[in-house]
Amino acid sequence: MRILVWHVHGGWMNAFLRGTHEYVVPRPDDEATPPHLPDRARAVAESALRGEEVDLVVLQRLEELAAVERLLGRVPGRDVPAVFVEHNTPKERPIDQRHPLAEQRAIPIVHVTHFNRLVWDSGDAPTAVIEHGVPDPGALYTGALPALGVVVNEPVRRGRVTGTDLLPAFAEIAPLHAFGIDTDLLPGALGLGPDRLQVVGDLPTPLLHGELARRRAYLHPLRWTSLGLSLLEAMSLGMPVLVLATTEAARAVPPEAGAISSDPDDLRAAARTLMDDPDEARRRGLAARAFARAHYGLERFLQDWDALFEEHVAAHAAARRRRARSLAHATQPALVSIMEGTDR
Repeated sequence: MRILVWHVHGGWMNAFLRGTHEYVVPRPDDEATPPHLPDRARAVAESALRGEEVDLVVLQRLEELAAVERLLGRVPGRDVPAVFVEHNTPKERPIDQRHPLAEQRAIPIVHVTHFNRLVWDSGDAPTAVIEHGVPDPGALYTGALPALGVVVNEPVRRGRVTGTDLLPAFAEIAPLHAFGIDTDLLPGALGLGPDRLQVVGDLPTPLLHGELARRRAYLHPLRWTSLGLSLLEAMSLGMPVLVLATTEAARAVPPEAGAISSDPDDLRAAARTLMDDPDEARRRGLAARAFARAHYGLERFLQDWDALFEEHVAAHAAARRRRARSLAHATQPALVSIMEGTDR
């Protein structure tokens, strides 16, 4: 299939674009091609999209609905099959927030976690869940540095959502090494010195994996998130993980992979154990890697998407045939009436 998809949510796209389809990636006319596109993905200037024939559109932001109609001249869900990937948990009302696509049935909402589908009110819209898939980074874990690695973007701005307020208590157990966008703001916000908090910053993915794997354990203090890909990547590296038992984490992290609890004191106690016992840390990291590769592998992820694409494209074609037949039946009496008037 030829699939139109915007390059957003970079970690997820890194997996999605590894499929067997041809991927058309729109880019603004005045911007460069997104970096590191695989061979099957082709960046196309938005002004040139009208000439592209696509079989399906994968939407990830609400504004892309209007963009498809403007750029392709086709209405998503009516003129071209479309699905909407919901990456996020609801932000305003966690239990009863109505999804913006809840009032229609033409565009399925594909959630990336079962928790997301559970908490969003998706109304009459068809829904599906396709869980994350992570390309295998390799068993890179060494745990040589007795520190806790934490990966989070914009931790100061997002605050309690990312569990930033919990970090000082963990820094009492072991030094924190922070990766991600705007982590340089953490020392000032938390009042932690370089002996307790080291800012590594926003690294390219291959470098991030190698550096993260040197830390003794991975800390995932997020309160309200869909399911961080960095957590699954850390598990795939062979790192033991310390995880708040919120949102999808209970499904994604078995206890033997490190520790999972809604009580931060439990996680702090586990962190102390891992700092004191590198062999135990390695054992739990091997369990984390085994689970992540079995449940969040790339092959399963791509197969799930292929199955959904085939089913939805076929259903869209059948619906268009039904609409065409209904239109033909509706116009037939009018044609008969016209012909009778001509005979008279």
